[in-house]
Amino acid sequence: MGISISLILVAAGAILRWAVTATVSGINLQTVGMILLVVGVVGAVVSMLNWSTWGGIGGRTTIVRDDR
Repeated sequence: MGISISLILVAAGAILRWAVTATVSGINLQTVGMILLVVGVVGAVVSMLNWSTWGGIGGRTTIVRDDR
């Protein structure tokens, strides 16, 4: 999951959690919104950690030459 998908999930979750006042029988929209928020935040954190291992954040490569 990329950063963009994570941001979309966070936005959709926030809308369902705090902006929607409609009720649907059989499903709690606020709970669905909270689940989407959590999944989006976890996905963003995992994406950022994965990005840092690929050299995106502070990933410097040191090359050592040994001339013998």
